[in-house]
Formats: sequence, structure tokens, C-alpha cells
Amino acid sequence: MHKKKILVAPLNWGLGHATRCIPIVEALENHGFEPVIASDGAALALLKKEFPHLNTIELPSYHIEYAKRGAFFKWRLLLQMPRMFATISKENKMVCKLIKQHNISGIISDNRLGVFCKSVPNVFITHQLNVLNGNTTQLATAIHQRYIKKFDECWVPDIEGSANLSGKLGHSENSTLKLKYIGPISRLHKTVIPKKYDLMVLLSGQEPHRTNLEQKLEAQLKEYQKRVLFVRGIIEDTEQMVQLGNITFYNYMSSASLELALNESEMVLCRSGYTNVMDLAKLSKKAFFIPTPGQSEQEYLAKKLKRCGLAPYSSQNSFKIKDLAKAEVYKGLKNVNGGAKWKDLFSLFESK
Repeated sequence: MHKKKILVAPLNWGLGHATRCIPIVEALENHGFEPVIASDGAALALLKKEFPHLNTIELPSYHIEYAKRGAFFKWRLLLQMPRMFATISKENKMVCKLIKQHNISGIISDNRLGVFCKSVPNVFITHQLNVLNGNTTQLATAIHQRYIKKFDECWVPDIEGSANLSGKLGHSENSTLKLKYIGPISRLHKTVIPKKYDLMVLLSGQEPHRTNLEQKLEAQLKEYQKRVLFVRGIIEDTEQMVQLGNITFYNYMSSASLELALNESEMVLCRSGYTNVMDLAKLSKKAFFIPTPGQSEQEYLAKKLKRCGLAPYSSQNSFKIKDLAKAEVYKGLKNVNGGAKWKDLFSLFESK
């Protein structure tokens, strides 16, 4: 029987967009579709490792360069917008050709604004309906939502109710958006097993901030006597482990290895990216967050979770290893009900 091909295209911005597409790809396969993966850089490399049997396509890179100092993050991003819009246009033309060449029947784009084509059903996945950007919030949100309207549906990986994870990021008063709240999605599953590590450090995100945090934490952890698992978040050809005293270092971990390690860890120190938040909520984990400097979305989420009494946070500059003790008085993240009903969601691709 001929399987309908669905293009799954996550943004290459850290690894969060790629990792949260893993359960989507698995669900597509389980429901009789043939996923085709399209992305670039580390995101594409990760998904190739997870799904070596699937066809992959390299899309144009947005080439977003981060400012070394968080205070200049927004302005550096704004200066790159013309180049980014040109890439989005190039990406869109390429995708429409791919639809014909590969006989693709539908598109699921995770925050790739140019991955849509009017000849097939198009889905956009985002937790960020409102782009929180200080005095440019209104403009950035208007531009973002203008792109979202080009898609047939927008799937938000959260719940509508007040016990949500994304707060005002993922909840908009714009009634013209074709929204479906599909519940938080995660590639991970909770299991009750003996604890092996007191702390798991899980790095991710764009350079130079990933490296800066890695170096800072390595120096700080010399004072920490407990058992530590340190995942650098660097996608390489093979998974590599190095043991240095009480710290076990990995360059990266596959989904299966990461799931086991997280379940074996008492607490997790990581960025407050939304995919991390969904993963840790699924596993009901204690957490300590360090937002990427200047990234307002992560700063907002960290403040929200602290305000709700779930997890503490610190800026990258001011973090000290003794701050981890603060997590003891917080509740930890909790699983939010409302898992995705994939059969109903995928019916969009059966309608045309």
C-alpha cells in the first residue's frame, strides 16, 4: 500500500525543535505515513542519527549569529532580519519544488517560516505565538503571526487552561489564528529506577553561549563533590564518554541514552528552552535553569516557573554552584495532562 509522505521540518536553533519533532515522526510512522525529514546543521544531524532509515533533505540555513553579550542579542538579531527573510523566501521556493519531486502530501514545519506550499495541507508548530522582545514585542509578534496565517493549522504544544507551561508565549488573543492546542510533547518517558547521579548538566543552544556556559560550569563543578553527569550537547559521529573524578562527560546522548540518564538523575541543570521544560515536566523533575543571555523567551519561562514555585533560575553571569541548593525548596516540574491525539491531528493530511 502506498504511504503518504509528510515533510517534517524543524528549525535549526539549538536542538529543541529537532528533539520535539522525534515523537511527531514516530507518530506519523505509527499511523501509516512516511515522514521525510528536512532541516540543516545540528538539527538535521541529530534526526539522521535518530531515524537513519528515513529520507532527509538539507534546507538553506538561516545563519543566525548570536551576539557574544546578551544585552546586544535583540539588536544583532534585528540586523540579520533582511538576510533571514531572503532565506525564508528561498526556502519556500525550494520546498514547493520538493513537494512535486518527492510526491509529498503534507507539511509539518516546526518554526521554519518558509516551509509551506499551497498545493498541500500545511501545519506550523510553535509555542511562541507572542514574541516577547521588549519594546519590539508588538512588531515582532505581528510579523510572526502574519507568517503563521499562511499555514492551514497552527499546533501549539501546550494546553489551553491556566495550568499551562508556556504562559503568554503560547496563548494569543488573536482570534484569526487557526490554533490547535495539542498538549506538551516529549520524546521521553518516566520510569522509576534507582538514582545514579545527584546532578545532570544538559547543555544545548547556539554558540558562543553554549561554550561559555560549558566552561563556566566546568570551573564551578570543581567545588561540587556529588555525582555529576555532564552532557555537552555537541552532535558528533559517535557517542563518547569520559570520566573525570566524580563527573561523567558525554559529548551528546541518543534519545534512549538520554531518557535513561534523566530518569537516573536527581536534578537537572539546563537552559530554560521550552522543549527542556516539556521534557522535564514529563519526567516530573527537579530543575535549575540558566536562560541563554539576552533570549527573552527563555528568560520569561524561567521567571514564570520560579513565580509558580516550580524551579529556581540564575543568569549565566551570576550563577554560582551553591545556588543549586535553592532547588530543594521548589516543587519541581509536574506532568501536564493533555497528550496529543495524533489520529485526529493527522486527519488533515487525509482530507486532500
